[in-house]
This record gives sequence, C-alpha cells and structure tokens, in this order.
Amino acid sequence: MKSTIVTIGDEILIGQILDTNSRYISQALNRIGVVVAERTSIGDSAEQIVSTLDRALAQSDIVIITGGLGPTKDDITKHTLSRYFNSELIYNEQVGNFVEQLLSRRGIAFTELNRGQAMVPKCCTVLHNAHGTAPGMWFEHEGKVVVSLPGVPFEMVHLIDDSVVPMLAEHFELKAIVHRTMITSGIPESILAERIASWEDSLPEVLHLAYLPAPNVVRLRLSAYEVEEQSAKALIDSEFEKLRYIIPEAIVGFENATVEELVHRWMTENGKTLSVAESCTGGNIASKFTAMAGASAYFQAGVVSYSNEAKRDILGVNMDDIVRYGAVSETVAIQMAEGVKRVGQSDYAIATTGIAGPTGGSELKPVGTVWIAVSTPKGTFATLKNCGTDRGQVIDRATAYAIKLLYDNL
Repeated sequence: MKSTIVTIGDEILIGQILDTNSRYISQALNRIGVVVAERTSIGDSAEQIVSTLDRALAQSDIVIITGGLGPTKDDITKHTLSRYFNSELIYNEQVGNFVEQLLSRRGIAFTELNRGQAMVPKCCTVLHNAHGTAPGMWFEHEGKVVVSLPGVPFEMVHLIDDSVVPMLAEHFELKAIVHRTMITSGIPESILAERIASWEDSLPEVLHLAYLPAPNVVRLRLSAYEVEEQSAKALIDSEFEKLRYIIPEAIVGFENATVEELVHRWMTENGKTLSVAESCTGGNIASKFTAMAGASAYFQAGVVSYSNEAKRDILGVNMDDIVRYGAVSETVAIQMAEGVKRVGQSDYAIATTGIAGPTGGSELKPVGTVWIAVSTPKGTFATLKNCGTDRGQVIDRATAYAIKLLYDNL
C-alpha cells in the first residue's frame, strides 16, 4: 500500500518554516503498514495542486495533503479539491457551530471569513478538528483515498492520530512495515561497509539495509515492507545478532538511543558523577547531558574555559605548559580534564581544546584540530582528532568523539 504526502505553502518553499508535518505523517503511516512513496512540497497554486494530485494518484493509493485550509484568500486547497472532485462547497452546520463556539471562548468575533471555514466540499467526509477552525476532509476516488488536513502542526497531529490513522486501518487491508536500527560508533561508514560487506550481501531479499551516518555514529537500519510482523522482527533480530560477531566493539545500542543517552543511563544506574571542561566545543557537550531529564543525579559541573587565563585560574592548567605546547595540546587537554574533575568533585571528566575555525589554524595545527581528554578513576588520557573544516561541523564532531571516548571507558 503506497502513499504520497503533499505539503502546501509558499512559506515552506522559501524556507520561512520547516516542514515537520511530513515527518510525523510518514512515521504514522509506517506504523500501520503504509509505504511512503513520495513526499513533496508545493506552493499555493491551484495548477500545482491539480498536477501534483494527478501524479500522486497515479502512483499511490493514499494521498495526504496538509496546508492551505485557512480563512484567507491565499488558502485555496479546499476550493481546488472541490473542483478536482467535481463537487460544490456546502455549509456544514456542525463545523460552523463548533468554530463559532471556539472563537467565542477566545474572544474572537465570528466573521464571514471565519464562517467560511464551515464551507466544505459536498463529496467529502468531514474530519472533526477539535483544536482549530479548519476541519479535515476525507475523499474517496476510484478506490483511492485523499485526505486534506490543516497545516498547523498540532492540529494535524491530532487529526492524524484520532481520525486518519484509524480510518485508514479500517478502510484498507494493511500488512506491517518493520524497521529496526542498530547504532554503531567508532568505525567510519566506508570502513564499516567493508567489514560487513559479506553479511550485507547474504541478507534475505525481504530485508533492506540503510546506512545512516552522523558524527562518530553510523546507524544500520534493516527494513521489511508489507510483511507478517512477528516473523519479520525475528528475522531482523537474527541478522543483527550475526553482527555481534563481526563488529562487536562498534555496537552501542538500538533504535534512536544516542551515545549520550547511554552514558546518562550508565551514570544514573551506577551512581557515578561527571564534569566537563570545554574550550572549542563551547558548552555543547554539557548541553547534551543537561538536556536530559535526571541529569542532576550525576552531572556536577560544566566549565567553558575559552581563554588561557580561565584555563589557568579555574581549572589549574599550568600557564608555562600553555606557552610551551599551546592551548591546543595533549598536556593542556589532560590538565583541563583533571582540573574540572577536581572542581566538580566527580568520578569522570571530559575536556576539549581545539581550533573550531574559520580562523586560528596553522600548518601544524589546522582548523579542525581537537585534543580530547577523559579522566576516569583509573587515570587520564587524551586523543587527537581532526574534526573537519566547517565551524559547526568541528563542534559537532568533537562533541561526538568526546562523548564516545567517555562511553568506551565506562
């Protein structure tokens, strides 16, 4: 069972807003066994809506549209769909009464524009929008389904969960789609692909492998489409089990867990504590941990010691070593880690010092050079990483390397 998702709005095309609707709808459809064949964004144009619908209905059984259902003149989706399905707009008393009551509670007058929200195509099934003025609309056409939803994300979410998904599951005979993801770290994507090539080549035809790289992490997703759910899950588990013998050192978890979440869990379960000293990463490492609920159980201190003086005065880094070896050096990284571990009175500590760019690099220490240190109850050590050339990339990669280095030593 295939579907197409269409988001409508010039504001999406010019980058004024981010299309989060497509992602949510894709996940919801996958959960009930509907394959998303295409996701596309178009402008507020009747011609574009019609041509996109023609193409979508030629390849898909289900088309989900969001956007263009507001009360103003640029919201043309409802009118276009009415013409497309050779219908007419009629006033829906139930929608009208609800909109009037909703606006009254908000202290907004029920104007002719707002009254227009209750005008819906005669041929559609109205989907009650309990959180806004624009109802959803369900059309059936030659055995296929077209659903039009408001573009406001929280309104769309409720309509998808409360109406669209249950109705699709009832309307069509759907088989399962199964995804499972293994998280690996410490092996670059190209090398990982070489190491598991034989395993990949011998995968059953029903399974599809995808590589999903991120800084210092590669997720391996196995998918099976339109299958019997339990047997597919068992097959995926058996294939992932084989990887435990091929790349045992690289596997850190499954599904959407991040390395920092695994550290968070370990620290919490083992009653250990953590402090962080950062220079080039500017607090990014600390924010990864403190963003998680419960971090106060183990996170002791975070110090952004950007200047040499801060490294000396707060963390106790020897200024002579900074002069002799440079702020971006193994000895400074080690002293930063030990210093923040002492300041925070913690069991573990991370430190980063590097050149994020775009300036400040040299022939010996180009932009992207980062020293990372980890201090544990068994000792302190540092490693040198080249984290790229773009400032944001350097910060993200150095953060990922640092957290993974700590994880490897827990």
